[in-house]
Amino acid sequence: MSRSRYKIYNEDQPHFLTATIVEWMPLFTNPEITALVLDSLRFLQKDRQVVLYAYVIMEHHLHLIASSPELKARVKEFKSFTARQIIDYAQGRGFVGLLEKLHDAKEMHKTKSMYQVWQEGSHPQEIYGEKMLIQKIDYIHNNPVRRGYVDEAREWRYSSARNYGGMEGLLEVKTDWRNEE
Repeated sequence: MSRSRYKIYNEDQPHFLTATIVEWMPLFTNPEITALVLDSLRFLQKDRQVVLYAYVIMEHHLHLIASSPELKARVKEFKSFTARQIIDYAQGRGFVGLLEKLHDAKEMHKTKSMYQVWQEGSHPQEIYGEKMLIQKIDYIHNNPVRRGYVDEAREWRYSSARNYGGMEGLLEVKTDWRNEE
């Protein structure tokens, strides 16, 4: 069997990960839904040994650089938990249109659920060295700049660019990775 470059093999190594909402629905324009994602990431950091090196949350996807002794399981847990939280949130507020879209987006082979929030996979890419880590951090932080949402990366509230820019971020991130060699 050939190895895909989009699988997690060395779980302790940092990986660049992407999670995208089905059909690119802009769920993260709702601050309460975004807060659910941030709370879940905080839980993974505190209770599940996930280390975040960088992140950005855009309107319909997020990018992370993360490591964990059980990274595959943590990513699956994150997506499953946040999907349930987002569905519960939508049901609790009577967002019938959103629930219909999430139901229609569900893949046919998914018979255990009525809805699908996240696209399949996380497109993991193992980080091989400092040069690649810097490139991925720059890519993540400049996402909102490329989209024209902000002029400077650290202006985006939902990004670790704030942490790297000497400001307080919404999540703790490991910025002192250069000292680990």
